[in-house]
Amino acid sequence: MPLTVHQFPCLSDNYGFLLHDPDSGETAAIDTPDGEEYLRQADAKGWTITHIWNTHWHPDHAGGNSAIVEATGAKVIAPAEVEKLSKIDRVVAHGDTVQLGKHRAEVIDVSGHTNGHIAYHLPDDAIAFVGDAVFALGCGRMFEGEPKQFWDSLQRVKELPNDTTLYCAHEYTAANAKFALHADPDNDALREYADDIRATRERGEPTVPTVLARELATNPFLRADDPALMAKWGGDAPHETFAALRAAKDNF
Repeated sequence: MPLTVHQFPCLSDNYGFLLHDPDSGETAAIDTPDGEEYLRQADAKGWTITHIWNTHWHPDHAGGNSAIVEATGAKVIAPAEVEKLSKIDRVVAHGDTVQLGKHRAEVIDVSGHTNGHIAYHLPDDAIAFVGDAVFALGCGRMFEGEPKQFWDSLQRVKELPNDTTLYCAHEYTAANAKFALHADPDNDALREYADDIRATRERGEPTVPTVLARELATNPFLRADDPALMAKWGGDAPHETFAALRAAKDNF
């Protein structure tokens, strides 16, 4: 049976994700912004959280680990930087794989937002949990990394199959759309996407998840190698254009 992804709002603008395998009964909490809310959501589904998969160390992604572990005995799988907040049962890094039942997830280095940030890509299920590395029409702030590092991380995301569903961790899309239109005003696909986002939010619905193909056509941070964007925003290499875009978004 296919995996089930249960998405729910958490904190002020986070999304929580529970990934459930009906065959094995295993359930992974993808990041833990609010441990008690994750436990409530799992209980409502009749699921027991058996694993925690963290993408990075920030408290709105790993701050609920201890509460969940105390309640369920879940095993924490995470990059080493999560040790700042909680014990880790298995440290993972780029190239490792993790399992939920018979379903395999590949660990991808998407550092830049933090230096140890990872994503979990489940190729057979065409889904990826990307934390704060990539958002719908955006990317995370570059708190710890360097532009070339972050751009290389985004290249790894861009290399995933186009039909990959990206589960990003925040509802930032409306604000991201405003900047994207400022950065790339002549992009017809972007204008259409922005209209869809506006209508979606007016209905009170989430804009997450997104699909990689649409992001490749519209997300300025994934398109920093586009000649028109390089000409507009400057830079002799894509990572320099990316840096200019990221700095502009920080001050937008």
